[in-house]
This record gives sequence, structure tokens and C-alpha cells, in this order.
Amino acid sequence: MFLVLLHYVKPVAAVDALLEEHIRFLEGHYAQGTFVLSGRQVPRTGGLILARADSREALMAVLAGDPFWREGAARYEVVEFVPSKAAPELACLLS
Repeated sequence: MFLVLLHYVKPVAAVDALLEEHIRFLEGHYAQGTFVLSGRQVPRTGGLILARADSREALMAVLAGDPFWREGAARYEVVEFVPSKAAPELACLLS
């Protein structure tokens, strides 16, 4: 499992110009089962994605398709972790 932290490096107006395409990118990877959860940071300085992938390399290949990445609007911090405990409604993430 991976936590991907996005940190905006361009003004929010530049991020907003890519937002519709970014949302389509997210939706595609939700449909494939790669992304589990995502959202904006508060304050709005970036976002986060909770993702499943076979490897860091596989996830990095997925993230390279994000318009925020492609246009240099955000930098990405990827944290790999092994989930060991979850609330009952999220227990499916432990497998």
C-alpha cells in the first residue's frame, strides 16, 4: 500500500487549469482498483492518494500519467507501508 502526498509547486490557478483532466485520471485508476482514497490537503497546498500497486515502480508509472506530474504542477512524495490494523469498515484494505 502507498500513501502519495502531492505538494503543489505552481500557483493554484495553474493547478485548477489541470483539475478536470486530473479528476479523469483519478477516476480511471479508481475503476482499475489502484486508487482507494484521495483528496485535497487543508490548507490547499496539495493532496493525497491512497493507492495499491504491486511495486513502487508500478505506482510511479501510473503517477507519471497524472497531468499534475506531466505539467510539473506538483511534486510527489511516495510512502510505502504495510497496513496492519484498520477500522472494521476498512478491513478489506488489510489483504
